[in-house]
Amino acid sequence: MTEMKQDRIELSGRECLLFACDKPAYILIQTLGRHEREGIVSLNEMIVSRCQVPFVASAFQVFDWSEDLMPWSDPAISRDPKVGQAAGTTLQFITDNLLPHLRALYGDLPVIIGGYSLGGLFALWASMQVDLFSAVAAASPSLWIRNWPEYSSSRPVLTGKVYLSLGDREEHVKNKSIAQVGDRVRGEYELLRSCLGEGNCILEWNAGGHFQDCESRLADAYCWCLNSLNNA
Repeated sequence: MTEMKQDRIELSGRECLLFACDKPAYILIQTLGRHEREGIVSLNEMIVSRCQVPFVASAFQVFDWSEDLMPWSDPAISRDPKVGQAAGTTLQFITDNLLPHLRALYGDLPVIIGGYSLGGLFALWASMQVDLFSAVAAASPSLWIRNWPEYSSSRPVLTGKVYLSLGDREEHVKNKSIAQVGDRVRGEYELLRSCLGEGNCILEWNAGGHFQDCESRLADAYCWCLNSLNNA
């Protein structure tokens, strides 16, 4: 296994964990919720073991999972008025703080933004706001959020490649809003395929529900993006 250098820095009040291969060719960006900390090392070790493309990964602190990552509110999920208010601030941290810092250290490398669940939703949404990302790694993205199909059809992604995945049990839940996720992800894939071309997007199905093999699924997402960009 290729050895990774690990580091911890603080930027604008956010903790950032760095995992760097020797001579990285790509920058990976991921939001990091409290529940994801335990698996962050194994996630990057999986990427290294499954993909031969060198990278530097940065996982940055998310203060509140729903508030910081949902681009708008969804009363079917949460009636907290703060939810959906801070996604723009989270993206601004990436564009104004995190990416300039990483590029000062490693150069102007192509950037892959990714995440799991709400992190995947945020990554897709972010790729519709700015043209800084070469690929999106969205594993089990929370596309059940209200009005997503209308929004995504009116705001095309500003990236070249997108990976989507979903567990085959994720749409079989009691919550009717979340149960829409299967059809939403299928619809998003068809939209992306028409916009980007079939070879530039993929939808992979995994066995199990939403909380199964999260790190492994996200590792597969990043590996597809790395290999797809590297072989282009």
